Amino acid sequence: MRALVWFRADLRVRDNVAFFRACERADRGVLGVFVVCPGQWREHDWADIRVDFVLRNLEKLGVELARLNVPLLVLEEDRFAGVPSALLRLAERHGCDALYFNREHEWNERRRDERVAEAFRASGRTAHAFTDRTVYPPASVAKKDGSAYTVYGPFRAAWRRRWTEGDRPEALGVPAPQPPTGVAPDPIPRAVRGFRREERWASLWEAGEEAARSRLAAFVAGRIHAYHERRDFPALDGTSGLSPYLTCGAISARACLHAALGANDGRIDSGSPGAVAWIDQLIWSEFYRGILVAFPRVCMHRAFDPRTERVPWRDGGAAFDAWCAGRTGYPIVDAAMRQLLDTGWMHNRLRMVAASFLAKNLLIDWRRGERFFMRRLIDGDLANNNGGWQWSASTGTDPQPYFRVFNPVSQGERHDPDGAFVRRHLPEFEGVGPPGVHDPERLPPVVFARGYPPAIVDARESRRAAVEAFRKAVRGGG
Repeated sequence: MRALVWFRADLRVRDNVAFFRACERADRGVLGVFVVCPGQWREHDWADIRVDFVLRNLEKLGVELARLNVPLLVLEEDRFAGVPSALLRLAERHGCDALYFNREHEWNERRRDERVAEAFRASGRTAHAFTDRTVYPPASVAKKDGSAYTVYGPFRAAWRRRWTEGDRPEALGVPAPQPPTGVAPDPIPRAVRGFRREERWASLWEAGEEAARSRLAAFVAGRIHAYHERRDFPALDGTSGLSPYLTCGAISARACLHAALGANDGRIDSGSPGAVAWIDQLIWSEFYRGILVAFPRVCMHRAFDPRTERVPWRDGGAAFDAWCAGRTGYPIVDAAMRQLLDTGWMHNRLRMVAASFLAKNLLIDWRRGERFFMRRLIDGDLANNNGGWQWSASTGTDPQPYFRVFNPVSQGERHDPDGAFVRRHLPEFEGVGPPGVHDPERLPPVVFARGYPPAIVDARESRRAAVEAFRKAVRGGG
């Protein structure tokens, strides 16, 4: 049997379930393939920096596969519709009897995978799909009646219970070298049409499985134990920085979980508070991915809570443009947005602050912010990005209550008390510190002389207006 492994968001050789199983079962060699889909990626709001990161990780993957005698082939189909026939032609050309791939859980991706599997089976070949993106299959962590959890707390309890009762998927190693196939690998594209590349991105985010594993090892060796104390302070190096690698699959959630458990004497809900808090973040991601499967409407620009569709969202106009550019007049919001524009990444606490400001203080449709983030983030993942935005906008599962609105001034004072993060990303604030560094009403004249804008909205008044708009909507009065 000769196997064809279809790589997608799993760009690694270690602990890759589909790749490992293909290598176990094949006796005439294994081929790898990746399909570039420019039109579909644009429709799905892939960021330029994300595409660049994928290409650079593909380069690293090709090298690792070659060491195992597995050539990496690259196809291009503008949209998902062309993928089934393209993969089948490739299998026919190289005598591949079976296709192996890891499941993706977004709606369009699920339909694509079903059509690919149908095409292979209709041709007399086999198709094998595996759970790899999550520790447990998303629909399998469910209530007793089989329905999905829509609140994180009970989901986490069920997830932890499953682990402690002994269902503990292991992280797999690297497969053994395979018989040579005689097939030459394809060159990795330097660019994808419709997406730009910047050389500086390579220095910001090193690509490859080894880079991901090194980052994980450094985190669990020390910083993980202070994670619960430092994670909300964006000026500190308090997070793992692994989200881009998890998004493209340069490292697995299983590997991250086992590393955290190893640093915590195997305990999943006790011991090191930092390790437990970080494991909780991995479980949050599993929760949001399960929501995609159970409630496909969230993949289709719909609010999870239908009542919030009645909120009188604004289009935004100049206010939306100011938010996008990091020029709202609220320093912590603006520093967060400029971090995104500068690096393709934003600190998680600040994602919530920036999202709350857009959806609540400006009452601009959260979907506009969700899309803007996706088009800029190196770790733009639909499940996590949509879940986070709907939480902040009070439209989703387990949402922040609509009457709770992050105050951008107090959030800045609490999580960036000396203004270090603001100064790092807002050049107008050079030499400016507390008190008042986060309060538009107390900023020194020098920042305005350097071009910093006044506040575009009053935080207190806009909060009151937002709470009233949500109250009417969710109670059926608006």
